[in-house]
Amino acid sequence: MTVRVRIAPSPTGNLHIGTARTAVFNWLFARHHGGQFILRIEDTDQERSRPEFTQNILDGLTWLGLTWDEGPFFQSQRLALYEQAVRTLLDKGLAYYCYCTEDELEAMRSAQKARGEAPRYDNRHRHLTPAEQAAFVAQGRQPVVRFKIDDDRTISWTDLVRGTVTWQGSDLGGDMVIARRAPVGEIGQPLYNFVVVVDDIDMGMTHIIRGEDHIANTAKQILLYEALGAAVPQFGHTPLILNQAGQKLSKRDGVTSISDFRKMGYLPQALVNYMTLLGWSPPDSTQERFTLAEAAAVFGFDRVNRAGAKFDWDKLNWLNGQYLHDLPVPELTDLLIPYWQEAGYAFDPVADRAWLERLAALLGPSLSRLDEAVAMSQLFFSETVTLDGEAQAQLQQDGAAAVLTAILAAIETRGLDAETASGVLKEVTKSTGLKRGMVMRTLRAALTGAVHGPDLTQAWLLLHERGTDRPRLQAALAVAQPA
Repeated sequence: MTVRVRIAPSPTGNLHIGTARTAVFNWLFARHHGGQFILRIEDTDQERSRPEFTQNILDGLTWLGLTWDEGPFFQSQRLALYEQAVRTLLDKGLAYYCYCTEDELEAMRSAQKARGEAPRYDNRHRHLTPAEQAAFVAQGRQPVVRFKIDDDRTISWTDLVRGTVTWQGSDLGGDMVIARRAPVGEIGQPLYNFVVVVDDIDMGMTHIIRGEDHIANTAKQILLYEALGAAVPQFGHTPLILNQAGQKLSKRDGVTSISDFRKMGYLPQALVNYMTLLGWSPPDSTQERFTLAEAAAVFGFDRVNRAGAKFDWDKLNWLNGQYLHDLPVPELTDLLIPYWQEAGYAFDPVADRAWLERLAALLGPSLSRLDEAVAMSQLFFSETVTLDGEAQAQLQQDGAAAVLTAILAAIETRGLDAETASGVLKEVTKSTGLKRGMVMRTLRAALTGAVHGPDLTQAWLLLHERGTDRPRLQAALAVAQPA
């Protein structure tokens, strides 16, 4: 048997991290078994589906490296297939037209609630006579199509994650609607639980891997597989991604779409690595970094947890930082340039390339996300710098003015490179009689507006090349107190 799995997002929103994590598990399972990973777009909800969301989904999966073997297939282009399947069930007597109005259904649910019962359809139109049907048609009622569910039936399956799962037919809410209202003789828009089964049969899915929030659908779908005369695939329901409060991760928690993670400066290899660890643990529990191919080689559902996986921002940031720190400087520079451009910083990507690479090399070891480079690099693109409180205090210490005066004099007559910068600092330390730490802190405060930051020599060289070191030293001298 060739393993065939699918990811089937709905284009009613951007690609969610929960959907993406499900795609990761499907992709890993398929690759581990040498099978196929299929992409299907479930766009039957025409009112909410948008082409821009479809493109977002395609772009997100591609960016993450989750290449698909077949598709994308669009449900909106397969309506004839669903209509034929509905008619097949009607012809077999396994489905029927239900003419109940919304008011009648609401009255039924209210009566059930008053009796302390769970709301369910009571199957009242399952056995209508031809005369009764004709009477409803004469009233102008448009029927839905309902699939018959035997209340006495027990439905069980062996879940790849959860073991044996059992549902009673009586707990499934009565005969379920598989097609919306339509004029008599026509088939209305088919509904989710039905069309996914038709698609999975037609596409030969062997395994259905999805979030645990779909468990309640599985029993109904197994009955549909059987009614349509198809083999039932294996199911695996993965744990949900939770926030720190232990609740399902949602838009209220902030960033949840893959495009948002991308915009924030997470690398695809880091994000997909982290998603792999959300609910699955590798055989070597000490291993935290791996490629998709490395994970696929050892992936199995025996190591997928049943409990929900808490989303840990600190862990993701650490992991992303590790990948960022490994990037070659030219590649890191290519990734940072769009962030600098969006921030409005003035530079020429071609003419200033060497300078930009040196800036990227300076900032790289401190980055955990690409977007952090915007704030960290502002001082290098600005003409002036604002002193924070500690820098202000540093410049007002005894000896600060002497340090700045000596540095300005030293660089007036010579060019500046790493060697001469080191020499200047030594000369100033000797000529002023001050400790090296005092000289370094004063220079840093003057150049960067802070007493902590990146490597001072490299920062000085970058600012010198932009021609902003002298004006900053002179401005700082005006703040400093004479010795």
